[in-house]
Amino acid sequence: MTEAEFLPLFDQYHNMVYRLALTSLRSAHDAEDMVQTVFLKLLSSPSPPAPGKEKAWLAQVTVNGCRDLARSRKRWGWEPLDENIPFSQPEESALFQAVMALPEKLRVTVHLHYYEGYSHREIAQILHISPSAVSMRLHRARNLLRNSLKEDGYGPAISEPF
Repeated sequence: MTEAEFLPLFDQYHNMVYRLALTSLRSAHDAEDMVQTVFLKLLSSPSPPAPGKEKAWLAQVTVNGCRDLARSRKRWGWEPLDENIPFSQPEESALFQAVMALPEKLRVTVHLHYYEGYSHREIAQILHISPSAVSMRLHRARNLLRNSLKEDGYGPAISEPF
């Protein structure tokens, strides 16, 4: 892949890769490292993704890289640092904390669907699961988020979109 082909892809998708990695890894520094890793794989790939399939390829490589990193950390007993992210509204912070408290499978599925706009079928391909499993994960995540936000006193106003 030439620099002329690579740079537009980086400019277009680096934020998406970062957000997905941040959702999975819960660390801004690790997400930045994952962005570098993913785009280095793209740059050095002997068979780059087909035109029009770059976003899905990058999402799949990101999910797989985050999964590998999490597996490695679990083996070595690594604990992430607590990062405080400022929000303009208390509701934003509550929603973010509720999403980040979800199990990783649910958290990544929610991110791909609500923040990246992937369909159930596309998420199923990225995560190597069935579309019905994607639907079930989203259903479970919505229920957990709804219950979590109600317990925190953020009633139906926040839980309606889910």
